[in-house]
Amino acid sequence: MLTKHELLEPLARLRNDQVVVTTMATVRPWTRYSEHALDFASADSAMGHAADFALGIALARPERKVICLNGDGSMLMSLGTLVTIMSSGAKNFILFVVQNDSYEITGNQPIPGTGFVDFRAMAKAAGFLRVYAFDDPRDYGSALPGILAGDGAVFVTVKVEPGSEGPLCRRPEESAHYLRYSLAESVRRVQRALRNSA
Repeated sequence: MLTKHELLEPLARLRNDQVVVTTMATVRPWTRYSEHALDFASADSAMGHAADFALGIALARPERKVICLNGDGSMLMSLGTLVTIMSSGAKNFILFVVQNDSYEITGNQPIPGTGFVDFRAMAKAAGFLRVYAFDDPRDYGSALPGILAGDGAVFVTVKVEPGSEGPLCRRPEESAHYLRYSLAESVRRVQRALRNSA
């Protein structure tokens, strides 16, 4: 099992111009490693929509890779998104499922299926050809460069220790830089960054 540091630090180090969409328990931790203009926190609507939001960006900007750091609880709430991703034909989308087996930001309640749900099998059944699962930081670290370099829709599930992140809120005093603005302003900032880096 990885710590969040072991998950996020190598990803931030290897990331270049990819859009990174975070949600739930990765929103604040990601900002400890990245303050990139192409970071976006999907923390404003019903849980479970970060992956489909990130897919929309990938389809709108096929020349740029999009990484989504999704939660396991969020993934369970929108399993149909896996099929939608494969049906879309997106070749520039990398979907991480951060599997801590809990709804961390609401108090670490266990997700349904804890102990037996198999996200890798679900992704394969949905048609993903590049599917990875990690519970060892060394294996993850050595495979990550190849995961980020390859084409096609990619699915990665990583077992991570539960943490203690609290509820998310957009406000000026928020520690996470991309939660200090309204949703509308956050979207405008990412749009500007995409235009300026085209």
